[in-house]
Amino acid sequence: MLSLLFWLSIFIVFYAYAGYPAALTALARKWPRPPQTAAITPSVTLLIAAYNEEATIAAKLHNSLSLDYPPDKFQILVTADGSSDRTPAIVEQFASRGVTLLYDPPRRGKMAAINRAMPHATGDIILFSDANNEYAPDTIREMVKPFADPEVGAASGAKHILKGDGALGDSEGLYWKYESYIKQQETLLGSCTGVVGELFAIRRVLFQSPPDSVINDDFYMAMQLIGRGYRVIYVPTAHSSERVSLSAEDEKARRSRIVAGRYQALGLLPWHKPLVVWQIASHKLLRPLVPIAMLVALVANVLVVLFPWRRKRTLWGLGRPFGRFFLFLQTLFYGLALLGNSQPQQGKKEGKFSKILYLPTFLVNSNLAALTGIYRALTKKQSTLWQRAQRRE
Repeated sequence: MLSLLFWLSIFIVFYAYAGYPAALTALARKWPRPPQTAAITPSVTLLIAAYNEEATIAAKLHNSLSLDYPPDKFQILVTADGSSDRTPAIVEQFASRGVTLLYDPPRRGKMAAINRAMPHATGDIILFSDANNEYAPDTIREMVKPFADPEVGAASGAKHILKGDGALGDSEGLYWKYESYIKQQETLLGSCTGVVGELFAIRRVLFQSPPDSVINDDFYMAMQLIGRGYRVIYVPTAHSSERVSLSAEDEKARRSRIVAGRYQALGLLPWHKPLVVWQIASHKLLRPLVPIAMLVALVANVLVVLFPWRRKRTLWGLGRPFGRFFLFLQTLFYGLALLGNSQPQQGKKEGKFSKILYLPTFLVNSNLAALTGIYRALTKKQSTLWQRAQRRE
C-alpha cells in the first residue's frame, strides 16, 4: 500500500511537470490549428491598473508613450482607485500627452477598478497592463496580429524577468520559459489556458464584466471567452519585462493568490469542450495538487524505510536498497531547497546561489504557495484587494 501511494504520487508530479507537456506536444504536432495572423492596426486602449505605484508609474507611462503604434489609434487609461500615494498626481502630469486618469478614493480591488474604467475605453482592442512592467517597442503591433482571425477573442503575450536579480530572478525566468513552451503548444491545439494579466488583450465588444469579487481577472475573462466559443491565443513575440519581487515571500504570496483564483473560476470550465477541460485540469488545476503528492511521497518513503519487513527487494516494492535510495534523493532535494532559501536573495553580488539550488528552491517555494492558495480558495480567505509587492530597483 505504501509503495502504491509512493508511485502514484511520483506519477502525479511527473505528469504535471513533464507528462502533460509531452502529451501536449504530440497532439499539437498531430492536429495543429495555428491562428490566422495579419499586420492590422485596430484602435487599441491600454488600460493600466495602478495601486500605490508612485515608484514605477512614470517609467511605465514613458514606456507606453514610446510604443510603436499610430497615436490616433492608441488610448492610454490609468485607473488608480484607492491609491494613497502620489500615483494619481504623477499620472495627471501626463494629461497633456493624452493619458487619462480615472481615480476614485475607495479601494475596492483591481476587478472593480477595471469594471469602472471600461465604459471610458474607446479602442476596439483592450490591452490590460500593470504599472510595474514595460513593453518592447513592437509589443502592441504583435499583440493585435491574431485578431485578424475572427475566431480569436483574446491574446496574451510573453512575460520576461529581467536578468541580474540573482537566483530568484533566474528561477523565475526559467519558469516563464517553461510556461511559454506549454502555451505555444496549447495555442496550436486551439487555446492557451494560461494568460498574464500584464499583457492580456481582448476584443472590447466581447468584454463581459466579471464580478468585483474575482481574484484573477485575466484567467476569469479568458475562461469566459473560451466557454463562449472564442480562441485565446499566446503571442510569444509580444514581450513584457519586469523585475522579480524583492523577496521569495512576495513571490509565494503572488502565487498563492493565482492558485486561489484558479479554483475560484472552476464554475467556468467549458464542459462541452473536453480537450480544453483536459488542458485546464492538467495545466492549472492538477499542478497545485503537486505539493500534496510530494508530501505523500516523502511520508510513504520514510515509512517504507522505517518498517522494511515483508517487503520484496524490488523497485516497485521499494525494498532495499531502492527505498533508501529514493529517500536519499528526496532528502537531498529538500536539503538543497532549504539551503537555497537560507541564502540572501538581493542579487548576485550578495550571497550567490549555486545554479544547482535554483530548481529545488523554486519548486518547493512555488508548491508551498500552491498549498496556501488551495487553502484560501477552499476557505474563501483570499482577498480580492491586490497587495503591491516590492520590486528590485
